[in-house]
Amino acid sequence: MEYQQMLDQLSDLIHQKQLIAATISQPRAKSEEVKRVKLKPLELKGIYHIQFEYQYERVLKHENLELDAANEKLHALLQQYRQVQADFQEEKVHIQLSKKFKVLWKSEQIASKKVVNLSHNRKKNYLLDEDTSYPFLVRLGVQTPDGKVKKQKHDKFRQINRFVEFIDDALDYLPKDRPVRILDFGSGKSYLTFALYHYLRIEKGLDIRVTGLDLKKEVIEDCQQIADDLNYDHLEFLVGDINDYNEETSVDMVVTLHACDVATDMALARAVKWGAKVILSVPCCQHELNTQLNSPALEVMLQHGLVKERFAALATDSIRAELLKLVGYDAQLLEFIDMENTPKNILIRAYFNGNKSTSEEQQKYREFVDFLQAKPFLENELKDYL
Repeated sequence: MEYQQMLDQLSDLIHQKQLIAATISQPRAKSEEVKRVKLKPLELKGIYHIQFEYQYERVLKHENLELDAANEKLHALLQQYRQVQADFQEEKVHIQLSKKFKVLWKSEQIASKKVVNLSHNRKKNYLLDEDTSYPFLVRLGVQTPDGKVKKQKHDKFRQINRFVEFIDDALDYLPKDRPVRILDFGSGKSYLTFALYHYLRIEKGLDIRVTGLDLKKEVIEDCQQIADDLNYDHLEFLVGDINDYNEETSVDMVVTLHACDVATDMALARAVKWGAKVILSVPCCQHELNTQLNSPALEVMLQHGLVKERFAALATDSIRAELLKLVGYDAQLLEFIDMENTPKNILIRAYFNGNKSTSEEQQKYREFVDFLQAKPFLENELKDYL
């Protein structure tokens, strides 16, 4: 399909008021502040509008446009992003745009026509629907047996859906011609491990094999029992340590949530060595750099223990992301959940692109760690790849 033909076809669907919802993602420029744009129709004062929700790293901004202006905005956005996923009343559409704006258009007809909801105050459109009963969420105590989210578990439900959004964004980086191998280090009670399995295996129909690894034997046994009861045949839970797990030669996705201190670095290094195409990591307890910081120019800041701890945590995650870039990943630091729920809300997302680092990028990294007088654990782990 030609680019102009794609624009015309989208414009026709928009003008026919067939849009249910759409997501524009994968910015062309790494510096792009808006990471994702969501579209939905709504009616304001009796007039049909399209709402554009711009998702920055930490905030959301909205713009409501009438049809002609909405089409102009859509055309402008398609110059800046590479992917569109849209639900219309009678079909689902996936669009992928290449660097040279070649168009891959995939369309799937919908069995029964969807109804457009034009209410301005409708509920949030989660990937896991708030009114649908999910057996794994019932077993994990997030939902009641009739599918209602428990009052005290709404934050957990939002966290799970936020994680599923990251999984959905990573779909294009996973292989389609063979089983997908996924490891979750430090899986704990495995809310997110089960969500990952459900979304990829049951909702998206991917051939996956997932292993959750944790040191707590009782927790692992409970999770394995739930997986067995739900007939999740390709999901297993094992007792083990990140550093001692040597059962794989290659892995497609590595997830590590709240692994303490350098355990996160071990998992990141292992992911790189396995050639993982997708890495999702929420670090915890970054102590290593805190004990190394010795920069006289930062003494005004570092003399305060609380400030030093927070600075060390931010610097540690910045170093991790930069090292992943240097070894061939497109790495970003993103907000995982609202700061009001936990200060440990940064997620490292990395997609393998194989790009060689430049001497300027290496020099920029070296100047930063030298300024801090730091010797990062992860740098040493990845020395053969730098």
